[in-house]
Amino acid sequence: MSTPNRTAARPVAMQFVLLIGVVSLFSDLTHEGARSISGPYLATLGASALVVAGVAGFGELLGYALRFVFGWAADRTGRYWPITLIGYLVQMAAVPLLALAGSWPTAAALIATERTGRAIRNPPRDAMLAHAATTVGRGWVFGVREALDAVGGMLGPLAVALVLWLHGGYRLSFALLAIPALLCIAVLARAWRRYPQPAELENAPAPTARTRIPPAFWCFLLAMGLVGLGYADYPLIAFRLDTDHVVGPDLIPVLYAAAMAAEALAALALGRLFDRYGMPTLVGATLLTAAFGPLVFLGTAPLVVLGVICWGIGMAAQESIVKAVVTGLVDPRRRAFAFGLFDTGFGVFWFAGSLLLGLLYDTSVTGLVTLTIVAQLAAIPMFLLTSRLRRTAV
Repeated sequence: MSTPNRTAARPVAMQFVLLIGVVSLFSDLTHEGARSISGPYLATLGASALVVAGVAGFGELLGYALRFVFGWAADRTGRYWPITLIGYLVQMAAVPLLALAGSWPTAAALIATERTGRAIRNPPRDAMLAHAATTVGRGWVFGVREALDAVGGMLGPLAVALVLWLHGGYRLSFALLAIPALLCIAVLARAWRRYPQPAELENAPAPTARTRIPPAFWCFLLAMGLVGLGYADYPLIAFRLDTDHVVGPDLIPVLYAAAMAAEALAALALGRLFDRYGMPTLVGATLLTAAFGPLVFLGTAPLVVLGVICWGIGMAAQESIVKAVVTGLVDPRRRAFAFGLFDTGFGVFWFAGSLLLGLLYDTSVTGLVTLTIVAQLAAIPMFLLTSRLRRTAV
């Protein structure tokens, strides 16, 4: 297939981005709805704060570490669509099964399974999506997908909150999430049929040789690792809100929905800003989100609302700008591997931070807050060094 004119190719590429975004919408509606209540649910099953943080952290570690394997497999075999479908099937099946969990270890195993499915599908999906970046813009591609993703992340917790408000309970909430899970798979199948070869969307000359992972990639990985080290998972935030009676149990998913709304809007804004200004966009986002720790762990209800909004903006940066940066750093034929490798390293830092934050929550909330601030601010010089290394390599 000949390379299409960029203007003519843009609507086709954008349709692909939107279709994958709808898949993400239904996916996030499912698993973020579950995530919004997983902390309190584990608590009802007898889990402590350390267990909640550990389960969330281990799930994230598993969900990130395995991406290296499946990213490599996708690039090596070229079977991006089948691997993506398997991942979504595993993830979407695990959430409704939480309704049947009778103990926190069983629930923890299902949470880990859901994260495993996410690990399988993310690198090949993002590699396929990146083919549209040269036509649409790296920041905008991942910003739009993340915005739709976050809309689902907002609707899921709101649906769960409605079930809880109607006294349906946690188990019924998990069971009803089977509906968007099925819709997710249906739209994914549609996307596969309509775009069997996403590489044809790439509006750039094919590289003649594979290149090594550049030093700027490793510098950026270390920077984001520091961000992950100081970024609390929402189950620990929800645990604090529940056990300290900051808000009622039915409002905890609503707050998560507010975070997802902030993420959706921020993803679009950050995507546009990144395409125009580059790395300073991520620096500014990190400065803003460094405030989430003291607000959510020390604040009263009004400050907590502001804190979860900051937290949501940070999630938007991690899921949109970060992927845009990585897309621009590596050979197109190694993108799935690079996404997986990056996520594996980030997940190790995230898991270490989750365990440390869980321990600090039980011993020193002030220490916890200090870590969230210092770790994120320490990443900013590394972001600037990444830009310098990339310019030097060009």
